[in-house]
Amino acid sequence: MSGSLFVRNSRRAFSVIGGGRRGTDALSGVHPVARRFIIDLSYSAHFMDFKGSSIPSSMKKLVVTKLSPNFREAVSLQTVPVPTPGDGDLLVRNRFVGINASDVNYSAGRYDPSVKPPFDVGFEGIGEVVGLGLSASSRYTVGDTVAYFGSGAFAEYTVVPTKESVPVPSVKPEFLTLLVSGATAYIALKRLGDLAKGETVLVTAAAGGTGQFAVQFAKQAGCHVVGTCSSTEKAGFLKTVGCDRPINYTSEDLAKTLRKEYPRGVDVVYESVGGSVFDLAVNSLANKGRLIVIGFISGYQTASGIPSVRGGTLPVKLLQKSASVRGFFLPHFPSDYREALGSMMQMFAKGKLVCEVDCGDLAQEGRFVGLESVFRAVDYMYAGKNLGKVVVEVAPPSVSNSKL
Repeated sequence: MSGSLFVRNSRRAFSVIGGGRRGTDALSGVHPVARRFIIDLSYSAHFMDFKGSSIPSSMKKLVVTKLSPNFREAVSLQTVPVPTPGDGDLLVRNRFVGINASDVNYSAGRYDPSVKPPFDVGFEGIGEVVGLGLSASSRYTVGDTVAYFGSGAFAEYTVVPTKESVPVPSVKPEFLTLLVSGATAYIALKRLGDLAKGETVLVTAAAGGTGQFAVQFAKQAGCHVVGTCSSTEKAGFLKTVGCDRPINYTSEDLAKTLRKEYPRGVDVVYESVGGSVFDLAVNSLANKGRLIVIGFISGYQTASGIPSVRGGTLPVKLLQKSASVRGFFLPHFPSDYREALGSMMQMFAKGKLVCEVDCGDLAQEGRFVGLESVFRAVDYMYAGKNLGKVVVEVAPPSVSNSKL
């Protein structure tokens, strides 16, 4: 879900939400402690971070060196100089980064064929500001905590334009889940779902990064929510976030269950798996049903990236039911982003939104810590083992930084 097209569009989106002036967090209403540091790095060969401790001269980052849908084959870990922020930029020390299914599409070069390796990878991160340009200091200061959605997040330090940054109250990985996964569910269902109270909504991969939010927002709209998942543990989790009927497709026949329990069909499908699941979702639509294509992860690791579907009969099936299939790509909705993020942050602060994070604590080799573990985290997600949003801890909290 990125590439230079994605990044260009996301930059447009973030120019809309780029945070208020110092003194008030425009999204959360948090009033930070009054303090002001202006560090003009324009003429400096080194950096300073919060409380004056030094930043190393080099860092690790992940770089796409070969185009391939095999993430391990496409990406290498490199040691490079720590970048210098420009006049309107922040230098962010990443604490957590988010893993997305589209990381594989990006490493395969599917979004913009004109972009050739080597190029940076990773779409979202959260951490603290450790350096900034003079213009950026009108809105931020060293020690501020920010999240961002752009490019080059799989690094120990990332330069982020202020317009792409989102002020957050603290460096919690839960805030990271809202940038792409939460916003996708919120905006897609609001703009394309046309949800009405009492309707039935089917969410595929419901216990995943974005599925968990689709379940909650559909339930908040007064709908009956059905969610597919792959384990009893995930089914149990789905019940706790409002899913009326979790279907564990490893122990139940999904097609038979839908036909038996929902003979009139489902009104809305939030679909991110693709292939045979997409075909089943089309067949399960009710009259005037809406199917929202969020993605098709089942095909991303193949050579084409596109799983096969029975497209030949699609026009007939849609016509017979006055149904529709609608695609959703987050960067196409920049005007909705600020409201979505603000609303979700308020819900989270009030305890009305669950942001489930999976840092790999139950993974075979343990928690995802350090950039090296991004490879494991991608494999873990594609194996369908995650419950919630997959997040990698890049670095532990700084001892000197009392804010964390």
